[in-house]
Amino acid sequence: MKKRTLQILEALDAQYGREYRCYLNHENAWQLLIATMLSAQCTDARVNIVTKDLFQKYQTVEDFANADLKELEQDIHSTGFYHNKAKNIIACCKQLLEKHGGQVPGSIEELTALAGVGRKTANVIRGNIFHEPSIVVDTHVKRISRKLGISKGDDPVKVEMELQKELPRDHWILYNIQLITLGRTICKAPTPKCEECFLQHLCADYEKRSKAVKAKLTAKAKSAGESRLTAMAKSAGESRLTGKPKSAGESRSAAKNKSAEESRSAAKVKSAGESRSAAKVKSAGESRPAAKAQAASKSSNRKAVKELEV
Repeated sequence: MKKRTLQILEALDAQYGREYRCYLNHENAWQLLIATMLSAQCTDARVNIVTKDLFQKYQTVEDFANADLKELEQDIHSTGFYHNKAKNIIACCKQLLEKHGGQVPGSIEELTALAGVGRKTANVIRGNIFHEPSIVVDTHVKRISRKLGISKGDDPVKVEMELQKELPRDHWILYNIQLITLGRTICKAPTPKCEECFLQHLCADYEKRSKAVKAKLTAKAKSAGESRLTAMAKSAGESRLTGKPKSAGESRSAAKNKSAEESRSAAKVKSAGESRSAAKVKSAGESRPAAKAQAASKSSNRKAVKELEV
């Protein structure tokens, strides 16, 4: 037995005790046999509701063997699959009368030879009636055993064989009782209450899922970090690539603008100088003829005065 399995069994014993109890109400072997047959694909609580009246109506094996099929179907209708269940119950009870004197046999071979009785039902009878070490693999046992890592199979018979090899015989019956309780209260399908489970630190499935979540978060964080670094590197690269040419271009443009401005200024100064020179030349040209004309006029006047004086 593995160390983890031992720790699981010790935790189950501490939580639920080692008391043998059956969740199906019954007073004798044949009542438990019929109740177990009715429990297929049905809850124990529903079966107990049905059998409360059923065992009052049919009080012996003979009563069930002689029951009307249609009437029995109606009596057990709420347990589901009532056609097959009613047919098997009547056939099984007839076999008990014909082959076993109305008594329920104790061997796995004889029990599984009865109509509608499989290994699960047979082991319920062997464990609870004859106290023979047996492992009942129902839906809770199969599902939770796989979660805990005690078994790997999905077929009930294979799971039973795996558990027989791994579990000590004194826990074969207890294990089923304890896992039924665990499956109904904490490890429910499909939404187990893992955070409340006293086996959380021993559960292989919980450990596996926790690692997967951590790995996913780590990968997500790593991806986010890489994305930020990539974005930063890209941004820096773009800045280097676009910044320098832009600066050089702006410098060239500024230089051209400055040169053009200086050229315009020089042209304006030159134009102004030329305009002033031209004006001076023009003014000088116009002044000389006028001066000559004025001098000539004065000379003519003096001449005239002189003639008068004579």
